[in-house]
Amino acid sequence: MAVPTVPTSADATGLGEFIDASPSPFHVCETVAAELRAAGFAELAETDGWRDTAGGFFVIRGGSIIAWRSGRGPSFRIVGGHTDSPNLRVKQHIDRTAAGLSTVALEPYGGAWLNSWLDRDLGLSGRVSVLADGAATERLVKVDEPLLRVPQLAIHLSEDRKGVSPDPQRHVDAIWSTSADGPGLRDWLADHLGVGVDDLLGWELMVHDVTPSRIVGTEQDLFSAPRLDNQATCYAGLRALLDVGDTTSPATTQILALFDHEEVGSASQRGAASDFLVSVCERIVLARGGDREDFLRAMADSVCVSGDMAHATHPNYADRHEPGHPIALGGGPVLKVNQNLRYASDAQGAGVFEQACRAAGVPLQRYVHRADLPCGSTIGPITATRTGLVTVDVGAPQLAMHSARELMAVADVPMYSAALRAFYAG
Repeated sequence: MAVPTVPTSADATGLGEFIDASPSPFHVCETVAAELRAAGFAELAETDGWRDTAGGFFVIRGGSIIAWRSGRGPSFRIVGGHTDSPNLRVKQHIDRTAAGLSTVALEPYGGAWLNSWLDRDLGLSGRVSVLADGAATERLVKVDEPLLRVPQLAIHLSEDRKGVSPDPQRHVDAIWSTSADGPGLRDWLADHLGVGVDDLLGWELMVHDVTPSRIVGTEQDLFSAPRLDNQATCYAGLRALLDVGDTTSPATTQILALFDHEEVGSASQRGAASDFLVSVCERIVLARGGDREDFLRAMADSVCVSGDMAHATHPNYADRHEPGHPIALGGGPVLKVNQNLRYASDAQGAGVFEQACRAAGVPLQRYVHRADLPCGSTIGPITATRTGLVTVDVGAPQLAMHSARELMAVADVPMYSAALRAFYAG
C-alpha cells in the first residue's frame, strides 16, 4: 500500500477519537471547532462585523461549520463535506408503551440501512432547546451509555426466515424500560439537563451505537466505526487544513466547509443548498476591502473538492459493481464520475485532483456506478449549481455504507488527508 510523500497528521486512531466524540452533526462542529481553536483559529459570528486579519477563522451555523485560512490571492480552494449520517431520530411525542414496556418513538433519517440498527446498544445525542432565565437556549446532549435497544424479531416468528425487512413506521421504536408506568425518556432528558419537563422546548435527538471505533483485522489494517460516511471526510479535511498551515501565507484562501442535512437533500438553512458558503466567501472578500465585482472574479477562479465516501468493491457482492472500475480498500482516494451528473466531476476538476494526488504521492482510483443501478449523489452537484465553482467529487473507499457500522482501510485515512492537503497547497 502506498505511503503519502506529503506529511500528514491524519491516522485511523485519530479518526476513531474524532468519530467517538461526535455522534451528531452538532458534536462534529464542536469537535472541529475545538481543534481549530487549539490551532489558533478565531470564531466569528454571522451577526458580527467581519474585519480582515491574518490567520484562520471559522463560523458555525447549527450543525454546519465553515473554516478558512486567508490567502494572499483572491481565489479560494474549498474542501466540502457533510456532518450528518443516516440514523434513527427521536420523534416529537417521545414516549410510548407497548406490550407492557416503555418505548421511545424513532424514525429513520436519510437512507439508514435499518437492519443494521437492530440488536445494538444505543446512546442518545443531539441538541435540545430549553427555557433558561426566560429565554430559549440550546444545549448539546451526548449520552454514551446504552439507554435504548431495538430488538430483532425472533426467527421463529418471521414469515420469511431468510430475513426481516423492518417497517420504518412500525418496527424501529426502541425499548427503554420494562415498566410502562415509570418516568419516560422525556422526564429522564429533563433530569439529565437539570431543567423541568416543561422547560424542554424542542429537540433534534438521534441514537448512536455506543461501541467505540476500532482498528481490526489480523494485520490491524482495517478500521471499523460508525459514521465513516462522512466523518472520515470531515476528519481528513480538518487535518489537511491544519497540516497545510505549516506553509505560511498561502496563495489562495483555504476553506473547509462541512454541511448538515446532506443525507436528506441539503435543502435547509444550514445545508449545502443554502447561502452559507456563498455568504462566507463574499464576506471574506468584502472584509479585505473588495467589492461585489472582486467576489465574482474570485469565485470564477476558485475550485471545490466535494468529499464524500466511495463504495469499495464488496468481496461478497462483486456483481453489484461496475466490472471495469474496481475500487480497493487501501487503494487510495477515489475520483467519482457520473455521466448523469449525480457527481459533479468533469475533466477540469478531475485534472486538479489528479495533480493533487500525484503531489501527495498517493494513487488515485476512479469510480463509476453500474449503469443499471440508481446512483446516489453528494453535495458536489448542489455546490456547483449554487456557486458556479469548478467542483470535483472524491472520497475514500469503504464498505457497508449507510450501515450503523462501516469499514475502511487504515491506510486510506492518511492517503485521503494527504491528497486534500496537496489540493489546498495548490
